[in-house]
Amino acid sequence: MDHNTSSPVIMESHAAQVYRTVSLVFYGIIFIIGTVVNLTALWVFALTTKRRNSITVYMINVALVDLVFILLLPFRMVYYSQDYWPFGDVFCRINAAITVLYPCLALWLFALISTDRYVAIVQPRHTRELKSVRKALLSCAGVWIMTLGSTAPLVLLEEDPDRNTNYTTCIKMHDIIYLRRDNPVHFARIVFFFLVPVCIMVGCYIIIVDNLIHGRTSKLKPKVKQKSIRIIITLIVQVLVCFVPFHICFVSMLLASSERGYNTWGAFTTFLMNASTVLDIILFYIVSKQFQDRVISVILYRNYLRSVRRKSLHTNSIRSLSNLTSAMI
Repeated sequence: MDHNTSSPVIMESHAAQVYRTVSLVFYGIIFIIGTVVNLTALWVFALTTKRRNSITVYMINVALVDLVFILLLPFRMVYYSQDYWPFGDVFCRINAAITVLYPCLALWLFALISTDRYVAIVQPRHTRELKSVRKALLSCAGVWIMTLGSTAPLVLLEEDPDRNTNYTTCIKMHDIIYLRRDNPVHFARIVFFFLVPVCIMVGCYIIIVDNLIHGRTSKLKPKVKQKSIRIIITLIVQVLVCFVPFHICFVSMLLASSERGYNTWGAFTTFLMNASTVLDIILFYIVSKQFQDRVISVILYRNYLRSVRRKSLHTNSIRSLSNLTSAMI
């Protein structure tokens, strides 16, 4: 009996240990790659882009929300490595709120990008009116305010599972089941910050595909069509891979009749959601020729230096040979 009752506990602790190790490796990779990618995107879209339009405004916001989420990963890694939270209760609450904030903001920004593509393809005559930088800025500001307002209660909760440990843990950062009493709030958040933006995206894509199939976009340049199709495919894949599994798992956890400990599916879907911060490189690459040039220049930098050295060596050898020849003559 003792062996049978203790084995599930041992298995759970072993799974938690594996999760801790995998988390450290995974979050370390995400932090390094995501920081480089999103800082490069901010540099390109905010500082080096001469003509700013609505899509560049959306890209700046995507890179910004990615960075906010990524820069908190080292604190989470410290917690997983030490199994101890040394940063206090307030910062734990902020970390937990941003974990919920990130997918909400990202999905609404994707919805805004989808409507931007809808206007570009289906309503090209009204592009100047509907795709102005001012309207894009107002839309992004509205999304930020709306999302921050919805996650503010997570920072101001009275009941706290970490109080029993004198705030040396940060359970609420990765276990939102303790908010069970606020289930209606969570379901409202899922509807408004997941289902609504996803429905907007799907609706835009259905209309866009219908217009492309029936040839109602003949006046558009082929490059515009190809770019829009690539953006649409990228967003669909990213939502299906990174956000749909996470929200399905979230709903199943909220509907669970009893509290559970370690959740393998929850850990895996959280990893997928975090991976979105790196996968945005595909979106940045498709949208901006300047971003492509920056990425290519970094990748090919060593090859470029090698080619320059070879050319200089080749030139120097020719010069020395010519000098020797002239001296002999």
